[in-house]
Amino acid sequence: MRTLVDIEESAVSALDRIAREEKVSRSALIREAVAELLEKRTRSDMQDAFGLWSKTADIQDGVEYQRSLREEW
Repeated sequence: MRTLVDIEESAVSALDRIAREEKVSRSALIREAVAELLEKRTRSDMQDAFGLWSKTADIQDGVEYQRSLREEW
Protein backbone atom coordinates (compact mmCIF):
# COMPACT_ATOMS: atom_id res chain seq x y z
CA MET A 1 0.00 0.00 0.00
CA ARG A 2 1.32 3.43 -0.84
CA THR A 3 1.15 6.27 1.66
CA LEU A 4 2.15 9.90 1.44
CA VAL A 5 4.12 11.11 4.48
CA ASP A 6 5.85 14.45 5.10
CA ILE A 7 9.34 13.94 6.51
CA GLU A 8 11.82 16.68 7.35
CA GLU A 9 14.65 17.10 4.84
CA SER A 10 17.27 16.30 7.50
CA ALA A 11 15.53 13.00 8.25
CA VAL A 12 15.36 12.14 4.54
CA SER A 13 19.08 12.86 4.20
CA ALA A 14 19.83 10.65 7.20
CA LEU A 15 17.66 7.88 5.77
CA ASP A 16 19.43 8.13 2.42
CA ARG A 17 22.82 7.87 4.12
CA ILE A 18 21.78 4.78 6.10
CA ALA A 19 20.19 3.24 3.01
CA ARG A 20 23.44 3.63 1.07
CA GLU A 21 25.47 2.15 3.93
CA GLU A 22 23.15 -0.83 4.33
CA LYS A 23 22.52 -1.18 0.57
CA VAL A 24 18.76 -1.09 0.96
CA SER A 25 16.10 1.31 -0.24
CA ARG A 26 14.77 4.22 1.78
CA SER A 27 11.35 2.58 1.59
CA ALA A 28 12.73 -0.59 3.15
CA LEU A 29 14.14 1.42 6.05
CA ILE A 30 10.82 3.17 6.60
CA ARG A 31 8.92 -0.15 6.50
CA GLU A 32 11.38 -1.56 9.06
CA ALA A 33 10.94 1.49 11.30
CA VAL A 34 7.14 1.21 11.16
CA ALA A 35 7.29 -2.53 11.95
CA GLU A 36 9.57 -1.85 14.94
CA LEU A 37 7.24 0.87 16.22
CA LEU A 38 4.21 -1.40 15.97
CA GLU A 39 6.06 -4.25 17.70
CA LYS A 40 7.20 -1.92 20.48
CA ARG A 41 3.71 -0.55 21.01
CA THR A 42 2.19 -4.05 21.06
CA ARG A 43 4.84 -5.29 23.48
CA SER A 44 4.23 -2.24 25.70
CA ASP A 45 0.48 -2.96 25.79
CA MET A 46 1.17 -6.54 26.84
CA GLN A 47 3.57 -5.42 29.55
CA ASP A 48 0.96 -2.98 30.87
CA ALA A 49 -1.60 -5.79 31.01
CA PHE A 50 0.76 -7.88 33.13
CA GLY A 51 2.28 -4.92 34.95
CA LEU A 52 1.46 -6.20 38.45
CA TRP A 53 3.82 -9.14 38.19
CA SER A 54 6.58 -7.16 36.51
CA LYS A 55 6.85 -5.04 39.65
CA THR A 56 7.32 -8.17 41.78
CA ALA A 57 10.03 -9.77 39.70
CA ASP A 58 11.78 -11.13 42.79
CA ILE A 59 8.71 -13.26 43.61
CA GLN A 60 8.36 -16.20 41.27
CA ASP A 61 5.18 -17.83 42.52
CA GLY A 62 1.81 -16.08 42.67
CA VAL A 63 0.62 -18.24 45.58
CA GLU A 64 3.77 -17.41 47.52
CA TYR A 65 3.14 -13.74 46.87
CA GLN A 66 -0.45 -14.00 48.17
CA ARG A 67 0.70 -15.80 51.31
CA SER A 68 3.31 -13.14 52.02
CA LEU A 69 0.65 -10.43 51.70
CA ARG A 70 -1.75 -12.28 54.00
CA GLU A 71 0.95 -12.71 56.63
CA GLU A 72 1.04 -8.93 56.95
CA TRP A 73 -2.52 -8.97 58.35
